[in-house]
Amino acid sequence: MDPASQSDGLDYSFGNGDARTQVLFDITLRIERGEVVVLKGASGSGKTTLLTILACLRAMQGGNAQVLGYDLFEIDDATRIEVRRRLGFIFQAHNLHDALTAMQNVRMGLELHGRKAMRNWQDPVLHLLTVLGLEDRATYKPRHLSGGQKQRVAIARALIANPELVFADEPTAALDAENGRRVIEILQRLGRERGTTSVIVTHDQRVIDMASRVLTLSHGCIVSDISQTAPSADGHLKGTAA
Repeated sequence: MDPASQSDGLDYSFGNGDARTQVLFDITLRIERGEVVVLKGASGSGKTTLLTILACLRAMQGGNAQVLGYDLFEIDDATRIEVRRRLGFIFQAHNLHDALTAMQNVRMGLELHGRKAMRNWQDPVLHLLTVLGLEDRATYKPRHLSGGQKQRVAIARALIANPELVFADEPTAALDAENGRRVIEILQRLGRERGTTSVIVTHDQRVIDMASRVLTLSHGCIVSDISQTAPSADGHLKGTAA
């Protein structure tokens, strides 16, 4: 089976001419299906840039990259849209629609998938909100939700269509310990049961400890790639260099 994502010699720069600044250097990376992968590193290390390229939100510049078997350098706009339908996106800013309830905001994650996906949408939407601890906020609009509750609604919206690959930028930043762990446990379970792959940019040590693999970026380069295995005696995961 093809990997969920693969890149070889990936480079990226912002600006042109004298203002050009390279932010990614020779990124070579293979992400297998079902992995929960964390990208960590200091601010400005290139984490979010790499995430958005792999998530088909930013155009390729140099090198090669594939997502779900599609060459990101070669695909046309129509194919890019089809690929995005197989992905889930969780951003720091929840980007909820103020006029819609929590359930209706989550339903938007199904709308790109046609009428069949929209049939009997209420049951799966309510189930996912319940799993995320929001059953009593399902009919609330965003102005009546806390920051953490809004973030969980946005997470539900990203997951409702059962994406094959989930990209998340600081998904637990607004969540307390219990709800942060709940979100990562959902991603772990999706990986085990459905082969869903998750790629997460985070500084949250709780998330890092629960990932199956941790990549560290520094100045646009991958400087560490650790596969995490069994829990250690203190409850954290042991790591082995990949």
